[in-house]
Amino acid sequence: MDFKNIIRIIGLLFVMFSITMVIPGLVSLFYQDKTERSFIHTFLVTLLVGLILWVPNKNRNRELSQKEGFLVVSLFWVVLGSLGSLPFIFLDQPNISVTDAFFESFSGLTTTGATNLIQLNDLPKSILFYRQMLQWLGGMGIIVLAIAIFPLFGISGGFQLYKAEISGPIKENKIHPRASKTAKTLWSIYILLTIICTILLWIAGMDFFDAISHSFSIISLGGFSTHDENIGYFKNIWINDIVLFFLLVSSCNFNLHFLVLSGKSLKIYWNDLEFKTFIFFQVLLVVVVLIVSLYHSSGNKSILTIIHQSFFQVISSSTTAGFSIDNIETLPLFLQMLLLFSTFIGGCSGSVGGGLKVIRILLLFFQVSTELKRLVHPNAIYTIKINYNNHRILSEKNIDTIWGFFSSYVLIFISSLLLLISTGVDEFSAFSSIVATLNNFGPALGDFSENFINMNFAGKWILIFTMLFGRLEIFTLLILFTPIFWKK
Repeated sequence: MDFKNIIRIIGLLFVMFSITMVIPGLVSLFYQDKTERSFIHTFLVTLLVGLILWVPNKNRNRELSQKEGFLVVSLFWVVLGSLGSLPFIFLDQPNISVTDAFFESFSGLTTTGATNLIQLNDLPKSILFYRQMLQWLGGMGIIVLAIAIFPLFGISGGFQLYKAEISGPIKENKIHPRASKTAKTLWSIYILLTIICTILLWIAGMDFFDAISHSFSIISLGGFSTHDENIGYFKNIWINDIVLFFLLVSSCNFNLHFLVLSGKSLKIYWNDLEFKTFIFFQVLLVVVVLIVSLYHSSGNKSILTIIHQSFFQVISSSTTAGFSIDNIETLPLFLQMLLLFSTFIGGCSGSVGGGLKVIRILLLFFQVSTELKRLVHPNAIYTIKINYNNHRILSEKNIDTIWGFFSSYVLIFISSLLLLISTGVDEFSAFSSIVATLNNFGPALGDFSENFINMNFAGKWILIFTMLFGRLEIFTLLILFTPIFWKK
């Protein structure tokens, strides 16, 4: 591997990230909350690290190999999460430990939404904005943004980074033949949705600061809020409905949005099997279960309140956003577990959501169905074809990869769970915490239903790594631990 070329690209990515510190710094100056020094220091440190890595190797321009692409993405996310913790560390008040700063940074960038900060209403506006901005940058991915502008610096090999960064099992399907143009299109849609969401939230009753801050975490499916009560703080049904709509939009494959915005019919959504499965089985079916259960267990609530609460809880969980209008622990335990398990599936591939992704579950289901047919007719030849991303694909070539991904997911889940239990966390709280972080969902159950401030030191570091595994979809990070990866 060409390590000088890898260092050059990572350095340039850090220079790009340092520039983003200007925005929360300006927010601090506007609100005069006296935290601008934290962002100035972070800007200088990140810029210095980036220049040290980039300048000596800036003329080292070679095409990235697939292995180098995986290494760049993994290293960048690990170091970026570390540098992203600096504004929290440099703060005078509140005094945040290094571990808590790392936890908050990685939780934001991976769009997990788990927090160990309390009394958000009293925190400086710039810090609240910075948390939201981290989620927004991590949602579509700062690497995807970098791919869009790489040609300006004469950097090639963007497709290898694109494949390592983008979600879903089928990564060869691009909007455009060139990775840089695909990245520009994805970020253009992402920014457009953010602007529309901000305007609608502002019209619905949020002040402008809350509107833009929440649009960052809504479009990225992050779940962070600027208030301890989360979306429930506003007590506004119009705001709730706007949040739900954009959560569904962001959990859809962004390639489908591009096709619709390009002038094609809205039938594009209806013709996509993954999207239909997500809406009917991942959302509507679970909503019906919640409505029926709550109707029989909540005698003092009106049916309209139950319906609204059910839709919000289900969509927030199914999309792995983790927003709330009420504490999930007020629900019967069966419903709490149902919502938690819905995060395993998550949203559609090519979206900004977490979880296994609907397309993987669909392909595994069809494969199991095919194997059962073969038991009855062993000599028959079966093929699996589904309509995905406006293409008819033969999914058999992806089945082995998906089974490998699923096996790796189970391995990481069990290993993380056992490690977390070994630190002294009770089994139920540990299970829900691993689900919440590995699926990039955020809220857990048990001792950590509101925040992770009481999680022990070792437990927080375990959860940081599960967040990373979830955001990078296991393989991108796990491949670095295989001996064959480092062989020539």
